[in-house]
Amino acid sequence: MRGAVIHAPGDVRFENLDDPRISRPTDAVIRTVATCVCGSDLWPYRGLEPIGDPHPMGHEYVGIVEEVGSEVTSVKPGQFVVGSFATSDNTCANCRNGWQSSCLHREFMSTCQAEYVRVPNAHGTLVATDGHPADEFVTSLLAVSDVMGTGWYAALAAEVRPGSTAVVVGDGAVGLCGVIAAKELGAERIIAMSRHASRQKLAREFGATDIISERGEEGTARVKDLTGGIGADSVLECVGTAESMRQALHSARPGGNVGFVGVPHEVRFDGVELFFSHVGLRGGPAPVRRYLPDLIDRVLSGRINPGKVFDLTLPLEQVAEGYKAMDERRAIKALLTP
Repeated sequence: MRGAVIHAPGDVRFENLDDPRISRPTDAVIRTVATCVCGSDLWPYRGLEPIGDPHPMGHEYVGIVEEVGSEVTSVKPGQFVVGSFATSDNTCANCRNGWQSSCLHREFMSTCQAEYVRVPNAHGTLVATDGHPADEFVTSLLAVSDVMGTGWYAALAAEVRPGSTAVVVGDGAVGLCGVIAAKELGAERIIAMSRHASRQKLAREFGATDIISERGEEGTARVKDLTGGIGADSVLECVGTAESMRQALHSARPGGNVGFVGVPHEVRFDGVELFFSHVGLRGGPAPVRRYLPDLIDRVLSGRINPGKVFDLTLPLEQVAEGYKAMDERRAIKALLTP
């Protein structure tokens, strides 16, 4: 088969790779229907995470089951499935508590920008749809496998409630999906922080009531202006930089909550400042598997359409162009089809 391999910063190639095979009885092999480039893939692409030896890339996927191991009974060949970037057995104590992304047998997916993918812990990770979905739903189901699930977790971690005010820091795919999540969870006011007209427009379409383009102290002041001088009940931090985390903490009201889902890079907390802020923090890799049945239903019922974050579609063989377009902010998210 063929798939994406990163060799060095800025150097992603489409190469011949070994076909994935069942190596454990809990594995499945799927034929990829759609995959994509994630904003977190840009960290190594930009040289901000070590790459080491050349290796495959990608952790978002939907596809058709080709083969299953002897212990996999929840899905079968021929079914259309949605998975998560973090695999889980869905039976250990952490999974039963709803934290599948901390499964005791967790493996992070990292080979999904390819024609075929081996999925470990397939029995607990993959969720089959009822029949093959119409083409119009595929992109939104792909979003559910990561960015929509992660945006949903950010909103829950920030304790978005009906009638509340939420701020979303970050206008990438996760942040935009966080706007969807805040709207679905009943936020009355949703303030999206964005500097890009196309992303501002999509945020509005997804439910944002206000847009703030300022950053830093000016951005915080604008949030305070819109919230009676107090700050937001909930803040979704969807970037992962020191600047975005400061923005999130300073935008929350005393007693408010920050849900942070951007993978942190050079983020440091001032313990004294946090102590006196009375702001609550929860974050980490989203337990997407917990939300899959609900989010899949919301997509297939037409209630949400997170697939709109894909504003560039390319054949998988042009994966390098997908990385380049996202790196240069010519695309929010690049969809790749084999």
